Amino acid sequence: MTGNKSLAVVITANTSWYLYNFRKNTILAIIAEGNEVYAVAPKDAYSKKLEELGCKFINIEIDSGGTNPIKDMGTLYNFYKIYKGKKVDVVLNFTPKNNIYSTFAARTAGVRVINNIAGLGTLFINESIPSKIARLLYKYSQSKADFIFFQNEDDRALFKFHKIAQNVKSDRLPGSGADLSRFTVSPAPDDGVVRFLLIARMLFDKGIGQYVEAARVLKDKYGSSVEFKLLGFLDVDNPSAVSKEQMAEWVNEGVVNYLGTSDNVEAEIAQVDCMVLPSYYREGVPKSLLEAGAMGKPIVTTDNVGCRETVDDGYNGFICKPKSSKSLEFSLDKIIALSHDERLKLGSNSRLKIESEFDERIVIEKYLKAIMR
Repeated sequence: MTGNKSLAVVITANTSWYLYNFRKNTILAIIAEGNEVYAVAPKDAYSKKLEELGCKFINIEIDSGGTNPIKDMGTLYNFYKIYKGKKVDVVLNFTPKNNIYSTFAARTAGVRVINNIAGLGTLFINESIPSKIARLLYKYSQSKADFIFFQNEDDRALFKFHKIAQNVKSDRLPGSGADLSRFTVSPAPDDGVVRFLLIARMLFDKGIGQYVEAARVLKDKYGSSVEFKLLGFLDVDNPSAVSKEQMAEWVNEGVVNYLGTSDNVEAEIAQVDCMVLPSYYREGVPKSLLEAGAMGKPIVTTDNVGCRETVDDGYNGFICKPKSSKSLEFSLDKIIALSHDERLKLGSNSRLKIESEFDERIVIEKYLKAIMR
């Protein structure tokens, strides 16, 4: 696709973990086209894995959840130094602060910018001073991008409503897609226990509280014939984070099982009957729902930005109201009431939906085309 011209491509995010877990196959495809790829992110346990893919890794400090302008200016300057020093052709940005500061730095260095709006979190909901400042920075920075990918039409419409980046070309991606060769259909065991799983960062905005409340009622009703699992980073740097103490309290109560984190999420998804995400956070399209759908699991999620795209209500799962543990409980109870074969049928429909709408290859092809524009 790239002909004889090899490009220097930078791919940035606020963690190496994100780049490896969400963009691994995109990185491999860009390298396979003969391009040089620099992964720019804070150093963590996944930085080495990025190098093993064939990237050149560059460490950068990003205070993801912080509002310290001096730290952010330092991040901006460090991005600029990288782009000037490496003679970069194009920068692919993921995650909010990268979309802002890496864009400013790249434009100043005369480098093309392709941004990915993977959900806007609480940025356009919260009316705090930091949120208002962040919105202004978003508005100004995104007008400097050469191309913007949105993961859902709600975010695209929100940009239009706020008159952000009106003259910048854009396209919609099917989230970050699902790797259909890695995530294959794996029916749950038919052993009389209905198992639910929620995979996300442990944030109350992701509906963790509602999940626990619904689990408490349903455990009381069905006892050991139902199980509620949680998997994902705990006690993260976020005002909405669930603390280790709170999680321990829920686990000790016997309401949920906390599985920690995993690089092999498919092994955990394979064992459950249904994937749940009661988020009221502004999502892109949640990766956990796409991967569970690819594995043939019914989905219960909220009528919320990014989440609703993954479920046709009654076809491959159920939609519930955001912030309502009662509505979530009702939807989970509907899953429990189904026979094992009926749940497998919903799961089979999930796989069909993911194959037709959310194949990761669609995402990769669009990125390769955008890089070569």
